[in-house]
Amino acid sequence: MKHYDVIIVGGGQAGLSVSYYCQKQQLTHLVLEKSTLMNAWQNKRWDSFTLVTPNWQCQLPDYPYSGDDPNGFMNRDQILQYLDGFRRKVNAPVREHCEVRKIQFNQTVYQVSCDVDTFTADQVVVASGSYQQPIIPDYAQRLPHHIQQLHSEQYKNPQQLNDGAVLVVGSGQSGSQIAEDLHLAGKHVFLAVGDAPRCARFYRGRDVVDWLTEMKYYDIPVDQHPLREGVRDNTNHYVTGRDGGRDIDLRRFALEGMELFGKLEGFDGERLHFSNNLNRVLDNADKTYNSINQRIDQYIDVSGAQATTASRYMPVWRCPRERGCLDLAQSGITSVIWSIGFRPDYQWLDVPVFNGKGYPQHARGVTTYPGLYFIGLPWLYTWGSGRFSGVDRDARYLVDVLSAGQLQARHSTLSA
Repeated sequence: MKHYDVIIVGGGQAGLSVSYYCQKQQLTHLVLEKSTLMNAWQNKRWDSFTLVTPNWQCQLPDYPYSGDDPNGFMNRDQILQYLDGFRRKVNAPVREHCEVRKIQFNQTVYQVSCDVDTFTADQVVVASGSYQQPIIPDYAQRLPHHIQQLHSEQYKNPQQLNDGAVLVVGSGQSGSQIAEDLHLAGKHVFLAVGDAPRCARFYRGRDVVDWLTEMKYYDIPVDQHPLREGVRDNTNHYVTGRDGGRDIDLRRFALEGMELFGKLEGFDGERLHFSNNLNRVLDNADKTYNSINQRIDQYIDVSGAQATTASRYMPVWRCPRERGCLDLAQSGITSVIWSIGFRPDYQWLDVPVFNGKGYPQHARGVTTYPGLYFIGLPWLYTWGSGRFSGVDRDARYLVDVLSAGQLQARHSTLSA
């Protein structure tokens, strides 16, 4: 078996960032990718996808955004071009189409078994992310066979859907943007709204991300956040970078004909059943929206920063009568897009570092198991850990730990 100092599982931006710093530390390593590098960006984003954070936040290792629109939002093709440049810069040692089937710790080394080969390593970095197993509820199997069903990672554009209305289930970042994409294309959209919060795109003359960066919000480590590790369970705020960036206001969509419902609870063979919580979840999303703006107001008052006049969002629509059920046949729905997230799937990692929900237990990516690390997870250390803005800091930190561990491993080998 070929032996390495470090095996990196996952060939996205996180895995390549670790490779970049491993090369600087002269650690022998290999990146294992079950598909192709940056596969999720290439194949699991819809055609009109854009970043929801401004381009200037793209700060991969020694590879910042260098285009002419730092305050804009790259579209899917531009993101792929940016990532391809990073891939070429790193030039990582990679085995593509090499799916990891099992990782075990055998006394002193990790044995990494793939579908095509087996390797050993002193240390392992799991960079496969947490968006692994698409969530689709069991009752989806009871929907009629003529109903087209997709998960959000399979959605590309309105043209791939059947003629007729579409039900989007979930209103997080993906669900709300896909619903907007379909709505703008003239589709009759039914949206089952979840409990995702929302935020403003621009407030008091600047992008909200600019304000929060200046307020040092994105530098808060998870152990200093008011929710501590609980913040990792939070749903991302919905907003969009489409057409230069704007708010996503589900209430305005309702005024324009989109039909909003509460959380989808099930299907009885004829009718879809929803919670009667639509007004409450919309109110809660607006409460978060206004709360973030109020914190910006407070910062402006204290700092004296220049800004335009403060404002407060007031609802433009309220559901007059919440509907708890919907007859599927009468609705005209011919397609369903499930956008209710993913669950982790680390069955191939035979090391006891997971909690009861299947998530790895770690401190800044470092587990209690010697030589096992994670990167690219939401709030691994800060808000930016799962994004282009924070993975550099996480990778540098982890490789420093890796390097120290490798020195210790080499010393132990020599002593033996």
